[in-house]
This record gives sequence, structure tokens and C-alpha cells, in this order.
Amino acid sequence: MVSLSPSYTSLILLVGLLFSEATIVNSFDYGDALDKTLLFFEAQRSGKLPASQRVKWRGDSGLSDGYAQGVNLVGGYYDAGDHVKFGLPMAFTVTMLSWSAVDFSGDLVSVNQMAHTLEAIKWGTDYFIKAHPKPFVLWGQVGDGASDHYCWQRAEDMTTSRTAYKLDPENPGSDLAGETAAALAAASLAFKPYDSTYSELLLVHAKQIFSFANRFRGFYDESIGNAKQFYTSSSYADELLWAATWLYRATKDEYFLKYVVDNCVSLGGTGLAVKEFSWDNKYAGIQILLSKILLDGAGGQYTATLQQYQAKADYFACACLQKNDGYNVKMTPGGLLYVREWNNLQYTASSAFLLAVYSDYLAKSKSVVKCPSVQVQPQELLTFAKSQADYILGKNPKSMSYLVGFGQSYPLHVHHRGASITSISLLKSAVGCVEGFESWYKRVEADPNVIYGALVGGPNANDEYFDSRSNYEQSEPTISGTAPLVGLFSRLHRLPAGPYNPGSPNSSAPYHKPQVLFVNFFFFKNENTDSDPIHPILSIFIALYCHKKSPDFRRNFLTPPNLAGPSPKTYTPSPKTKPAAPVEFLHSITSTWTVGTETYYRHKVIIKNVSQKPITQLRLHFDSLTGSLWGLSPTQEKNTYELPEWLKVLEPSSECTFVYIQGGAQAKISIQNYH
Repeated sequence: MVSLSPSYTSLILLVGLLFSEATIVNSFDYGDALDKTLLFFEAQRSGKLPASQRVKWRGDSGLSDGYAQGVNLVGGYYDAGDHVKFGLPMAFTVTMLSWSAVDFSGDLVSVNQMAHTLEAIKWGTDYFIKAHPKPFVLWGQVGDGASDHYCWQRAEDMTTSRTAYKLDPENPGSDLAGETAAALAAASLAFKPYDSTYSELLLVHAKQIFSFANRFRGFYDESIGNAKQFYTSSSYADELLWAATWLYRATKDEYFLKYVVDNCVSLGGTGLAVKEFSWDNKYAGIQILLSKILLDGAGGQYTATLQQYQAKADYFACACLQKNDGYNVKMTPGGLLYVREWNNLQYTASSAFLLAVYSDYLAKSKSVVKCPSVQVQPQELLTFAKSQADYILGKNPKSMSYLVGFGQSYPLHVHHRGASITSISLLKSAVGCVEGFESWYKRVEADPNVIYGALVGGPNANDEYFDSRSNYEQSEPTISGTAPLVGLFSRLHRLPAGPYNPGSPNSSAPYHKPQVLFVNFFFFKNENTDSDPIHPILSIFIALYCHKKSPDFRRNFLTPPNLAGPSPKTYTPSPKTKPAAPVEFLHSITSTWTVGTETYYRHKVIIKNVSQKPITQLRLHFDSLTGSLWGLSPTQEKNTYELPEWLKVLEPSSECTFVYIQGGAQAKISIQNYH
């Protein structure tokens, strides 16, 4: 219970705070959203599934992970729509789930979700314990990202490499080890009221792994090179501070608090002001966690340094609320925080979670956020966090929920292997690597399995969303992106009840009737790929991106990894069909590889409008086309294609790209019709 100050001023402030929060009411059924969010983690499980498994379309998988290297690495989570167990985002996921269980324990208990939350945490921590067989050894990944992305299979049918990769003193990874230590320390707090023995075990591993991370410093993706193209680490300094911060909270050992104070400058804790919080960048989380110590009146001799941390926490909050003197997080016209093109909602969810947490810390101490020209009350942070959650759940320009299975309208073509292929309980025969692409990935029907609670990548900077499996930048969910929603929805459920949006389908249903929609193959590019970058072998992750030519044009196209030496970097115009043709074709081979005796080429073609007028109804005919093509819409006439439905007009100087793969010479392109 809050202890009231006898001061009349303090009483008025407290009443104001309580009244202000009372005016914030539920817009959605956050309890239902929370229930579905926790289901997503069951859909992502690797290993032997328990009898209590609620997602019935999943089966056992990865039952020999690590055995080839002499270690048991069965369990853990698949990262996203693929089947690699990436250590860094998995550890961040567990940290966020644990933080939710610690700070919002009462809320989770009130909606009877604490048990499911702890189960989700333990599925990760049990795996981390297995992955840490010695004090200075940590297994950081299972599966090969490149080969995994060649195949479109259910986890139960996997035929791809399950190679495991480890960190040790000769191959350090302070970022991955630091995040794992943070996850285990946070999880120890979550389990402490329920299983003190397990909590202590988690702390033992957390301390050892932190010592390993701090003593043997280095980037994990330099030791596990396979991870670099999927989860590149920008720094390990934040993870060292992050781990120490969580270890201090879990142990109250002053050594760890002194660590974050003594290293506040060298590791960037008080020097870096940030506008994002994610699996790669923990600074905002560190700064808010350390602000809690100060706000709780426990700063002691470290108060001055903790005040510097809090100043950076305020910077983050002000930037989100658009009150940071111009240095704000970008927002879409519809009001969504927009950090990156690739899977943006992960940044939205994590930022909203932090604002909800910080709001509670500030409210408890009757403090405010100090922005450059205004002081912000704690309730404003919670209100803003709620606005982001509501956007995710359907209060957006498309009136669409980006949490799969919630509400009446949500993504039906999720970039997720398991969701897109009929359950192994119904389709007993194995789905092959290539068969999955041909028979399931390309289907226009909706996913046969609803992957409840998956937070997809979300809309672009203009609040547009294209529901296509090939549009993985927008349609792929990740565990690290979804995890912050557990705490966020828990906190929002505490708000007074308001009018709910219509309910969503029964979360226990393992199968639903396919719905047919027209699907465009569409994607955007971001250099910092989270998962599933375009790969040349099957070229399934290839789609069309068209826009006005700009200085950022090259940056906006995804270049796949080169499997067979250097690829030509210069575009060579192919012969024009007519001297007066309104478009020209810029042709390049971006990669080549050999399967058996056959050599295949990935051809990239840019269509450029070189006329002074807009072009519509452009139809192209291809001669000598023997392979598959992505990025154009086929017509009823053989080898004749047109621009997709969403692209009505190719404006002057605009450029569009399509890709095809085949052996032998390139196809010949001719203009059949245009207006």
C-alpha cells in the first residue's frame, strides 16, 4: 500500500495521479491478447513437447540437437518463421518474459497467466543450463541459417543441418554470454517465490556466464560467423552492463552495482542516449532499471552516477513521446513508433513495454520525466504505451490486428513454416525441402494453422501492410519481438474496463478453414536482417519492390549471400526491344551456384521508366525462360507477365525489380503492351 505524505501538496499530487490513471480505460481485451501471446511461445518450442502443450498442430522436433558435438541441446525456442535456435534473441526473449513476471507478477496472477509465463521462461532457461556445461563454455546456436532458409519444412520434418556452435575463451562472445547471464538472473527473480531451489541454480549459472563474458571479451558473431548475416551484434558493452544490472537486482551484491557505476563511461551507460530498445541494444533498458534504484531511494554513494543514467532514461522516454526537442523517434501518420523497415513492431513493442515499466517506477516515487521543455507525468507514459498496444491490436488506419488470431482481421499469410503447412497430426507424410516451397509457400490460401499470439513485423512507414508470406519483412514474427507484449498486456489489463472490440476465435482450435485472398509478392530491404534474408538457392524470399529512384535506392534492395565467388556489381542494360521503348531493362547476375553438374544463376532485372509519362498496363513477354520468376504477376498467356495489382502506375524515372533463377543464358524480354 502506498504510504501517504502528510504534506497537502503530496496528497494533491497522489490524488491527481490516481484520478488521471482512472481516466485511462481498456480499449481491447488485453487479457485475451495476453493469453494468445503466450500461446505463440508454445508454437515456437523445439524438443520433446510436454503433455500440457496447448498448440496441438505442433509436434516433437530437434530431438538430437547437439548430439553430433557430444552435448544435449534439445529444447529451447526456434527464432522466428525458421528453425534456427539463435542464442542472442532467445536470451533477450527470456529476459523480457522474466522482467514481465517480476514487475507485473500481480497482474499475471490476477488473470491466471503466471503459470504459463513461468513455463515459457523455463523452456528457455532449461535450455540455457544445458548450453552451459562448463564455467567458460556456452553453446550459442543450433542450426545453420543459410541451409535452413533453403528449405520450407515443418520443424517435425527438418532435413537441414543442426550443427551446434559454442563460445569459449578462444572464441568469446560477451554480447551473447552477457544477455544469457541477464536472462538467467532475471529468471531467478521470477522463480524465487515459486521454486527457490531452481532460482538459486539459475543464479549460479548467471554469475559464471557473466564472469565468462566479462573476462573473455569479444563479439559472438565473430566466433559464430554463421550468425552474422542474421543477428549482427553492434556492441557487447551494453550486454555487460545489462547482465550486471540484473545480477544486482537479483542478488543485491554491491559488486554488480559498483560494476555499472565504475564502467558507466567505458561501456557507454551514461554516455549513450538512445531511441530504441531491442535484442541488440539494451541501453534504454539498463538506464530505466538503474533509475529504479535511484527512485527507490537506494542510490547511496552511487547517486550521482545513477542520476546520469536516469537522464538518459528520460531522453528515451521523451524521444518516444515526441517531446525531445526534435530528437524524437519517428512515427507513422497513423501514430506508430517507427524505428526500422525490417520487423518494426518489435521495436514498438519493446519501447511500449519500457514506457509502461518506467511509468510505474515514476508513479511509485511521485516523480516525473524531465524533457527539454516540459515535465511529463507518469500517466502520460502509460497512455502512450497503451496507444502503441492499441495500434498493434487494431486501432490503426487498416483496422487490422497485427497480433495473429486476435480480433476479426489479422494476417492470414504469416511467414512461418509451421503455420503455413498442414499439421503433422493431419498430414502424416513428411514435407520435403523443395516440396514445401512449391506446395505450401506459394499457396494463395490462408495458413492452415493459426499461429495465435504471433506479432508480425507490421506495417511500413506509411501504415501499409501487405499480407504475403514472401513479404517476410512485414509478415514474419519473432520470439524477441513478441516477448515484450506479455508484460505490456499484463499492465494494461489492470486498467479500468472499457468497451472491448469484438472477440477473437477460440485459441485452442488447431485448424481453421482456409480463406482465399489475392497475394502480392512484396518486400522491403533493411541491411540489419533479423531473419530469413533472401537466399539464391530457391529464391523464394524474392519479391518486388518499386519506388521512385533516390539516393537510398541501392540500400533498399536486399543482396543475397554469394555462394560462388564475387558477383558482378555493374548493371548491364539488355538490348531494347524498340528504340522508342518507354522502359529499359537493367540486367545483372547477382549470384551463381552449382547443384550436381547444373549451374544456376540468379538474375536481377530492373525495369526503369525512361519516358516522360506514367506507364500503365505494362505486359512483358519472356523467351527462353526455363526457371521460376518472382516479382511480377503471371497472365493467362504463357511466359507473359504484368506488374502486380498493387502497382497501378510506373511513374517517370521510377524503377521496379523482379528476379528469376535458371540455368544457362538469360531470358529475352520484350514489351508486349503498355499504355
